[in-house]
Amino acid sequence: MGHDAPVPERSESRAQRTESSGKRRFVLEPQSTALFLLLMAVFGALVVWAVLAKQPVFRLLAACLAFTPAMLFGVAAVNKYYGYYETWGAVLADFTSRGVQNIPQVPATGPDSAQQFDHLLGSSINAQQAALSGAEIGLKVTGARSKISRNVIIYLPPQYFQKQYANYRFPAIELIHGQPGEPQDWIAALDVPTTLQDLVTAHLAQPVVLVMPDVNGGRAISLQCLNQVGGAADDDFVAFDVPNFVAARLRVQSPGRAWGIAGYSEGGYCAANLALRHPGRFGSAGVMSGYFRPMADRVEYSHVIRHVDPFRHDAQLRRQNTPIEMLRHLPAGSQMPQFWVGAARASRADVLSAIAFVALLRARDPATPLRITSDGAHNAVAWRSMIPPMLEWMTPRLAEVVGSRGCSGCLGPSMPNSAALVPSPGR
Repeated sequence: MGHDAPVPERSESRAQRTESSGKRRFVLEPQSTALFLLLMAVFGALVVWAVLAKQPVFRLLAACLAFTPAMLFGVAAVNKYYGYYETWGAVLADFTSRGVQNIPQVPATGPDSAQQFDHLLGSSINAQQAALSGAEIGLKVTGARSKISRNVIIYLPPQYFQKQYANYRFPAIELIHGQPGEPQDWIAALDVPTTLQDLVTAHLAQPVVLVMPDVNGGRAISLQCLNQVGGAADDDFVAFDVPNFVAARLRVQSPGRAWGIAGYSEGGYCAANLALRHPGRFGSAGVMSGYFRPMADRVEYSHVIRHVDPFRHDAQLRRQNTPIEMLRHLPAGSQMPQFWVGAARASRADVLSAIAFVALLRARDPATPLRITSDGAHNAVAWRSMIPPMLEWMTPRLAEVVGSRGCSGCLGPSMPNSAALVPSPGR
C-alpha cells in the first residue's frame, strides 16, 4: 500500500524555518552547535587546569568543576536527540508553568456554572491581552464518571475574548500527550498555541479551544487512556469527564462532531482508540506516530512502577481496545470519525503501522490523509512538523460543523466551502 507524498512547503515558510535554524546554530539555544562547542571548550580548559595545577587543592577544584560541563553536555545531547527543548524559553516554561494561569475553586456543574466561570475567568486574566494572544488556563478536573481528579490545561484563542465572537460556541480539540509526558509538553516542547494562532492569522486554520488533560497522573505512569480492569477509568475521564466539564463551563460546543481528539506516540494510540470507541463524542481524530495495539500499562504500586495487563487477560476487552482490529470488524455503514494520520520516515515501525491503519481507513473513507514527514524520528522534531498540517486539516472541519448548526445570532468565523475541505495530497 503506497502513501501520499508530503506536500511541498510554501517557500515563505521554508525560508523562515531555514533562517531560524541558521540562527540557532550560532545562538546559545539548547540545541545549538555553539552551546556544544562552548561546553567542550569549558570542559577542556578545566581538564588542562587540573593537569597543570601544581597545588592538589586546585587540581581537585578543577576536576570537580569539570563535572558540570560534562554533565550539561550529556543533558544537551539527550535533548538534541529527542528534539525536545528548542529555546531557553521553552525550558523555563516547562519548569515553571509560565504563562498558564491556574484557576482555583472552579464552580460545580449547574445552571449558572458557565456564568460563574466567565466571572472567575475575567478576574483571573487580562482580557485585553488575551484578545491579542489568547490565554492558557490550568484547572483541576474531577470526573463525575471516573472519579479521577487531575490537572487540565486549556488554551483559549484570542477570538474567545473578542466581541464579534461573544455569542459563538467554539469547536474544541482534546490533545493527548505521550509517555513520559504531561499536558505542559504541548506548550513548552511543541508550542501548539503559537502554531494555531499563526495558522489562523494566515487563514490556514480556524480558531478552536485546545484542551490538554493529564492522562496518566505522572510522567513515569502509562495508562493509555484505558478503563483498566480493577483500576483507574481513564477512558471515561478522557472521553466523557473532561469534554463534559469543559463544555459546561466554557463557550465550547458539546461533545460530538465539533470536537476533535489528537495525540502523539501513546497519545496517538489514545486518539485512535477513543475516536473509534466513542464516535458520538469526536468528529475528527489526529494520530501522530501512534500505535494501534495496546501495550502493558505502567502503574505505580507502593512507589514502585510495575507493568500490568490493563485487561487482566480478557481477550474480548483487548480486541475492543485494539484500533486496527476494531476497524477490521466494524460493520459497514457504522458511524466513524474522520482521521488524519502522520509518521516520521526515519521511524520505520511508525510508518508501517500508519500505512496498515490508513489502508483500513481508506476502505471506508478514501480521502483519509497520511502524512510522512522527513523531519525527526519518533520525537518532538517530527511532531512539531506534523502539527501544522494536522491543524490545517482538522480545524476547518470542526468549524464547518459549528456553522452548519446555524446558531441564531452567532458571529462565528467564515467557513471554507466544501471544495476547500478536500485534503491535499500528503495532508
